[in-house]
This record gives sequence, structure tokens and C-alpha cells, in this order.
Amino acid sequence: MNLSERLNEDMKQAMKSKDKFKLSNIRLIRSTIKNLEIDLKRDLDDNEVLDILSREIKQRKDALQEFDKAGRDDLAANAKAEIEILSQYLPAQLTEEEIKVIVQQTIQETGASSKAEMGKVMSALMPKVKGKADGKLVNQAVQQFLQ
Repeated sequence: MNLSERLNEDMKQAMKSKDKFKLSNIRLIRSTIKNLEIDLKRDLDDNEVLDILSREIKQRKDALQEFDKAGRDDLAANAKAEIEILSQYLPAQLTEEEIKVIVQQTIQETGASSKAEMGKVMSALMPKVKGKADGKLVNQAVQQFLQ
């Protein structure tokens, strides 16, 4: 079952269980996917759906930080719940140690030795960790090894 089918099944289950919060979040993601499918005039594959999910989670994490700064605990709790729902559809996340190992391998593969070559490393690295790791963590690990 691909991600789009899984989202459809979970939406049906949320309707049956009358979980309005989960239902609204899944509908929002499905509408984003559907709009992109209409624009591209084709169905999206799982990698493209993962991109959408990752982008939506990142937006909610950014909003969560702003809500915490503003002291809006009600909105922060809402954003955390949304992140939890959307994270269910991502593959298992890599640990920091696993990220560091992949970063070291990629640096060796690309032959990078300075921060000036960080773009080359990141472009080779991101497809390997797509959907499995937060981009900020990956970026920090690369900076740490290229000092």
C-alpha cells in the first residue's frame, strides 16, 4: 500500500471513529497532494508524497517554535498533535549516530575537505536521508565534519 492509499484508509478510519482532529489533518494533506497532482497532471509517487509530508511537518515545527516564544501553549499543543499525526506517515527516523555515519561516508565519497564544498556534500547526502532525518540535523552534522 502506497502512502496515498494509506492516507485514504486512515481518513476513512478517522471518519468511522469520529476523530475530527485527525480527519481534518489528513484531509489537509490529501488536498495538498491532490492540488499538486492536478498541477502536474499525474499521480504522485511515494517520494513526492514524502516531500509534501516533510514540508508540512517542517512548517508546523517552525510554527511550534513561534508559538512557544509567544507563550501560546494552546496553539503549541495543537501544532505538536499535528506533527505527531503527520509523522506517522514518514519512515523511521535516523538517530544522530546514524546520520553522522552517513555524513562521514558521503564526505569521503565526494572528497570534500572544507565548508566551501558543503553544497556538494549536501546535494549528495540529502537523497540518502530523504524523509528519514531532519534537514537541520543533517546540516549541523556536515558543518561539524567540515570544520
